[in-house]
Amino acid sequence: MINFFKKLFGGGVDLAEVISRDALVVDVRTPEEYRRGHPDGAINIPLNEVDKKLKELTSKKVPVVTCCASGRRSGIAARRMQEEGIEAYNGGPWQRVQRYL
Repeated sequence: MINFFKKLFGGGVDLAEVISRDALVVDVRTPEEYRRGHPDGAINIPLNEVDKKLKELTSKKVPVVTCCASGRRSGIAARRMQEEGIEAYNGGPWQRVQRYL
């Protein structure tokens, strides 16, 4: 059960190590949520736009760390990216990701 929640809400990866490899941080919340606060240097790609950006993300050839408010949306986005061959990780809540930047 714990692994299920880690997968859903983040927490199963060494974020410091991934971010140290020049990972791209993608905040998948809405633009309004993003404007209220986001990890330093993160780009905003709302969850409903992730599929449109997959080719662009694939071409960057760097790991991607996704984040959102709780880790649910970022988990969905990370899984979708992984399906397309992107090295993507669910960072969970954006405040957690910020601690590693």
